[in-house]
Amino acid sequence: MKKLQGKIALVTGGNSGIGLATAKQFVAEGAYVYITGRRQAELDTAVEAIGKNVTAVQSDVSNLADLDRLFATIEQEQGHLNIIFANAGVGEIAPLGAIAEEHFDKTFNTNVKGLLFTVQKALPLLPEGASIILNASITSIKGTPAFSVYSASKAAVRSFARNWILDLRERKIRVNAISPGVVPTPGYDHLGLNDQQLQEFVDSQAVTIPLGRVGTPDEIAKAVVFLASDDSSFVNGIELFVDGGMAQI
Repeated sequence: MKKLQGKIALVTGGNSGIGLATAKQFVAEGAYVYITGRRQAELDTAVEAIGKNVTAVQSDVSNLADLDRLFATIEQEQGHLNIIFANAGVGEIAPLGAIAEEHFDKTFNTNVKGLLFTVQKALPLLPEGASIILNASITSIKGTPAFSVYSASKAAVRSFARNWILDLRERKIRVNAISPGVVPTPGYDHLGLNDQQLQEFVDSQAVTIPLGRVGTPDEIAKAVVFLASDDSSFVNGIELFVDGGMAQI
């Protein structure tokens, strides 16, 4: 029996990186998956890569009208939703003293506002016992140069998990946060670094990780499957670090 057999799942930002890897794992474990992303071409490529039991809905999580259209589609086609992986997020380098209002708004509109309303607008579709997984980051507890706005947004995400388990306790809906460490994905291309700077950053981080290497999207995806499945039926409100030990030292 597959871990997610017969479940209906949503992965926001499922067109690349951790989101795509998780969507693949969900399907492999028996789920039917909806993925979202802002760019239709990337969504089409992701659907081909996943291969089966997947529907892509072009959607920007910071746009509430897009979210309404997304959940109307899921309701019409499936009627319910068992699993949400609120994964969509953005991050760019900006040191204090050079933070623009546009940078703040873009980061918080996607990582905080978008995540909040993704979950809230999904509530009518969630049955008792559903699982919500929020993609946070080890930056929620660690300082990183020129990354304060992103880090603050992820601290907010972690806080949501703690509070929402109380709001949803009567419905027995679990909410957990997963905090990846350094996991190179296409999203790293938008940090504002050139190729050499990006490689130097990744190399500099790897030496600080007890396992001596950075992680992969598949390693995060397997941990998300755990939080989505009945294997974690008594796990609620946690922040699960998947970081090779980086945040533990």
